[in-house]
Amino acid sequence: MLPMAYQSVPTAGNKICDIQKKMARVLVGVKRVIDYAVKVRVKPDKTGVVTQGVKHSMNPFDEIAVEEAVKLKEKKLASEIIAVSVGPTQSQEVIRTALAMGADRGVHVEVSAAEYDLLQPVHVSKILAKLALDEKADLVILGKQAIDDDANQTAQMTAAVLDWPQGTFCNKVEKTDAGLTIVREIDGGLETIKTKMPAVLSADLRLNTPRYATLPNIMKAKKKPLKKCVKLEPLSPMWMLWWPSLRKVVTSKMSLLMLKFTWRST
Repeated sequence: MLPMAYQSVPTAGNKICDIQKKMARVLVGVKRVIDYAVKVRVKPDKTGVVTQGVKHSMNPFDEIAVEEAVKLKEKKLASEIIAVSVGPTQSQEVIRTALAMGADRGVHVEVSAAEYDLLQPVHVSKILAKLALDEKADLVILGKQAIDDDANQTAQMTAAVLDWPQGTFCNKVEKTDAGLTIVREIDGGLETIKTKMPAVLSADLRLNTPRYATLPNIMKAKKKPLKKCVKLEPLSPMWMLWWPSLRKVVTSKMSLLMLKFTWRST
């Protein structure tokens, strides 16, 4: 049986409950990056790029992921959209943007600026996996890559940590009774696959056109709940995830991979 939101709602003789039973809880990852229209400058010491005083915005592929989640909710296929960002305090800006686009609530995993510079996709994937389990998400939608590092790894690693099926480079997503039908962009054209839920998806450029956040929705987003968490323990070593002989142990005992969080609302 697929994991469903609203499982505790009785369904006998109630069409609304039947609809809700099919609705999914969607977790969407959003990253704060240097705005795509800004000309990037390299630091004089060649250790990175200049970020101070530079305009930042949501990663464009993550905007597409948020839009797809909102469309699912508009079609009554999603019950709740949770926007998640990992980063310093400024990352709350992109969460608020996601809330203005239609997400219901936000989660900010706060890390210091020094730690953020060292953060890799494998770390973010473990955090997203932990939150997906905590929030009982049925679907995780991420942008296929961030325009700052172009890693294109987080969605795949998140699916591996959760041991969920994945649909990457999504060009079209349709929900069916059996799960999801996904059209993927590949080097040779398009590929259609079918997968069950829960699942992890990564949004490609042509999946949709993100909507603009209107002023009324921006004002409403300020009142939507945003939960902040701070990690208390370091991430488990990377070899615990990828060492083949430990794979079954790792996937069956997710606590080995997970951070412990302390929560507070903002």
